[in-house]
Amino acid sequence: MKAWDIFSWQAAGWPEPHPAVIVSHPDRVANKPEVSVLLCASQRALRPPKPNEVILDENDGLDWPTLCKCDLLYTIQKATLINRRGAVNAERRRQIIATINRANGWH
Repeated sequence: MKAWDIFSWQAAGWPEPHPAVIVSHPDRVANKPEVSVLLCASQRALRPPKPNEVILDENDGLDWPTLCKCDLLYTIQKATLINRRGAVNAERRRQIIATINRANGWH
């Protein structure tokens, strides 16, 4: 498990797991039980991304184009992440970082 990996995560009360991108520093991922993730939609993206979203797709290991929401970080237990689905490619990593910064007003 490492930063930028995509796993499935199912929050309590949700009917199905969602793709979750690990965005914590590699030291946290290696040494702590909790990590920060971004959640992605579980359904195929049928619209362009909003300013707070990035589309991930087959190049990142997902089955189809998927909206990843960059305006909300979740802190979760690593043990609840299941089924590694892929890893965010280098270009999309840059897009996600820029979108997180913009969506949160961090300039």
